[in-house]
Amino acid sequence: MRKASRLFEIIQILRLARQPVTAAEIAERLEVTARSIYRDIAALQAMRVPVEGERGIGYILRPGFDLPPLMFTIEETEAVVLALALLERTGDAELKAAARRVGEKVAGAVPPPLRQTLSARALHAWGTAPRQPEGIDLATVRRAIRDEEKLLIDYRDEYARATERTIRPIALIYYSETANIVAWCELRQAIRNFRADRVEACEATGGHFRGEGDGLRQIWISGWAENRAATGS
Repeated sequence: MRKASRLFEIIQILRLARQPVTAAEIAERLEVTARSIYRDIAALQAMRVPVEGERGIGYILRPGFDLPPLMFTIEETEAVVLALALLERTGDAELKAAARRVGEKVAGAVPPPLRQTLSARALHAWGTAPRQPEGIDLATVRRAIRDEEKLLIDYRDEYARATERTIRPIALIYYSETANIVAWCELRQAIRNFRADRVEACEATGGHFRGEGDGLRQIWISGWAENRAATGS
């Protein structure tokens, strides 16, 4: 890593840290020696970057110092989230690590409302890109997840049985063949997955479930462990 890039990385690490970070910790993350980090810290201080601390104690970045902000719209932020998620399935360890670093940098630069979009774990990507479903606009689903708004859908299951459902969407998973909407189904009173290509119509209800999204996602995520235990995987 070139020195200029390393100095930038050190600033990012200190910006996101909630407590002093030692030179050894920074060196481990950047895969250099602690001696190099001491020299880099001295170089930053010489450039009047407000890094404070000392050897053996750790370093902090004094509040008030900032880099130029990244000005993203909500849709652009969601594009970043999905792009980084796609890198997680490449099998390339370096790209996966780079994706995590990019996520940290973007999270440190964008305003708090957009930072929540990055950390909510509400958008996922697995498999290759699916075809656009005909009966539902996935942008509507993403907005409903973000705004915690209920959706009314006409749904036809794998046996061609048609039902009308009011759902509380909490996540969207992009598989190779279709996108899956993870939602609390008010008809079944449980978390259910709805294939987007089986949704025949969708509209926002105007009703909300504000403050419940994170809790419902935790119920969904806890079900992963239960399923793995049941299958012995």
